[in-house]
Amino acid sequence: MERLQKILSARGIASRRDAEQLILDGRVTVDGLPAELGQRADPSVQTICVDGQPIRTSLEERVYIMLNKPRGYVTTVRDERGRKTVMDLLGDVGAGLWPVGRLDYLSQGLLLLTNDGEVTRRLTHPSFEVEKVYHVWVRGQDIERQAEDMAGELLLDGVPIKPALVRILRTESSGERVLEVRITEGRNRQVRRMCAACDLEVLRLMRVGEGELVLGDLRAGDWRYLTEEEITYLRGI
Repeated sequence: MERLQKILSARGIASRRDAEQLILDGRVTVDGLPAELGQRADPSVQTICVDGQPIRTSLEERVYIMLNKPRGYVTTVRDERGRKTVMDLLGDVGAGLWPVGRLDYLSQGLLLLTNDGEVTRRLTHPSFEVEKVYHVWVRGQDIERQAEDMAGELLLDGVPIKPALVRILRTESSGERVLEVRITEGRNRQVRRMCAACDLEVLRLMRVGEGELVLGDLRAGDWRYLTEEEITYLRGI
């Protein structure tokens, strides 16, 4: 017997957190009765349904994909406003997968997609402190000082964030400066909001690393399956 949210995430229905919401919303039943959060079940002998559809009794193969998300795509499985989503870039390969975390519409770079609910939880829950690395093209009045301010004590929505590691990588021919920003939190649009708090104008933002995974030379819009070594790392976080 396992908790329902673990059963649902293991079968690629949703991440464990989203599975909990499905249960709270009354969309999950066990043997025809509404499920309760924390309830345990045995999928081999009980009928578990989501929105009236029975889930698979057997586990499916885990899939792990790295995508270089281009700008102009939303990081979601579907969009009620009809915008292009990252799933459009995967085609049939993306069936049953979901994005791990988010990159906003104008941001680009490393995005993982999987049907592994536990790996999703470990990568997104702040207690695991998985480092995310961004390159940010910015303009400002005093970049050196502003970069130091970004690495200092900042508040977002009145709540302090964990200190970031910020350094200036280079100066472009156009005069833009490129910052490397390393954070271990994942608040909504965090890096953009950190820049705004320090009066930096963001021209371009790209995620280039997540934990030990690096984007490398993967081109915008392209994707690849993770290597066995990368998968082993994810499962061991």
